[in-house]
Amino acid sequence: MKTIQHILAKYTAFVWAILQPLGPWGVFAIAALDGAAIGLPLDVVVGGYIAQNHHRLLLYVLMAAAGSSMGSLVIYAIGYKGGEELLRKRVSPQRFEKLHSAFERHPFWSLMFPAMLPPPTPFKIFALGAAVAEMSISHFILAIFLGRSVRFLVLGILVVKFGPGIVHTLRIFFSHHFHWLVIAAVVGLAAWLVLRRLRRRRKQMAVVMDNSGELHREDKTFTTEDAEVHRGTPQRNARK
Repeated sequence: MKTIQHILAKYTAFVWAILQPLGPWGVFAIAALDGAAIGLPLDVVVGGYIAQNHHRLLLYVLMAAAGSSMGSLVIYAIGYKGGEELLRKRVSPQRFEKLHSAFERHPFWSLMFPAMLPPPTPFKIFALGAAVAEMSISHFILAIFLGRSVRFLVLGILVVKFGPGIVHTLRIFFSHHFHWLVIAAVVGLAAWLVLRRLRRRRKQMAVVMDNSGELHREDKTFTTEDAEVHRGTPQRNARK
């Protein structure tokens, strides 16, 4: 275990030594490489940048999110070209059906939601699923950008409050309790979607009620006018 930690520390130091002179573009570069399926210690680097300069937190968050979304276009191209056969080789039939169903119903959220989650989320599978479902490139980029922005913003706030060591602590925590994180996130997302649907139904019902009220008022107006016409007709006939 100590040997693995030592190797990871050396690897992180090597990557950090290369990226540090690049400034904010170093965050963009490593996020793009990580998004293109090259495994890199992205959270460690982003956390390191933020720890050194708290005032640039938002800049580093946006650069990391932009780099991740741009780099993921490589995965999109691979999935778009490979089609369903490529994805079926990577996941079980049950997993494939779940992915296919999710992207059929809620394509944007099915990609943005996994983009918000930290490792060990198998995000590349979801990116492939989006490409196989032929999600538009603009929506693909936007979903990843927004999801990653949330993820790195939360990471940045934690780093500012607790220091860069929180990244390693979070890695250990998520690796041991990842399933609970996913369950909590799924429940939260489901609750949000339910509330969103309820609000839409209330708005639709309000519109229907308003329209029915206007029709009812119009009917009353027409009825009154007809009654006046009928009352006036005998009088005119009597005069004649």
